[in-house]
Amino acid sequence: MNILRTSAVALAFTTLAASATMAQSAKLYGKALTLNVKTPISSILKDPSAYNGKRVQVEGTIVEVCEERGCWIRISSDKEFEAIRFKVEDGVITFPMEARGKTVLAEGVVTVKTLTREQAIEQARMVAKERGTLAQFDPSKIKTGATDIEVAGEGARVK
Repeated sequence: MNILRTSAVALAFTTLAASATMAQSAKLYGKALTLNVKTPISSILKDPSAYNGKRVQVEGTIVEVCEERGCWIRISSDKEFEAIRFKVEDGVITFPMEARGKTVLAEGVVTVKTLTREQAIEQARMVAKERGTLAQFDPSKIKTGATDIEVAGEGARVK
């Protein structure tokens, strides 16, 4: 009976140690996360106007990090081939390139902007510059305006 009790205590200690290690491996950026409900990225992308101006918590894999300043990350959706940009104020939060491929839990306010063709070209030019692909940027490929959907980032936990 003592062996069983000792084994149970050892198992509980191992579980707590593993949980503590996992918690320590997560890094917080910006403000603490406060929401209890995650919003699927696919829901935001399906009906952006329903979320415009609303604070949300999203989760996914970081598929891209701003190479110029670390001022945004692109988070994969719960549906294939979808992602949303999580943009933070320059210099307030900086995501390292090593965050790519890691899971993120992030909070912020959804912003939806309708861009004219000229604004869409300027935004694409800026993104190409941040990605280091400005030399390959061709504004003639952008024929119309666009709808820009992103989360204005407040805080994120990367694990």
